[in-house]
Amino acid sequence: MANTKSITDKVERKKVKRAARKKAAPKAKRTTPRGSNKAKVRKLSRGQSKR
Repeated sequence: MANTKSITDKVERKKVKRAARKKAAPKAKRTTPRGSNKAKVRKLSRGQSKR
């Protein structure tokens, strides 16, 4: 995205950012599902408590 640190006017900065977003190449479709790297939670044992 365009570097907008030097622009102080909020409206102007928004315009520049939006233009940069439109010009950028579209992102590729995901190859793996979202959240596939998250640690999976194991199900606790069912039935009688473990004591």
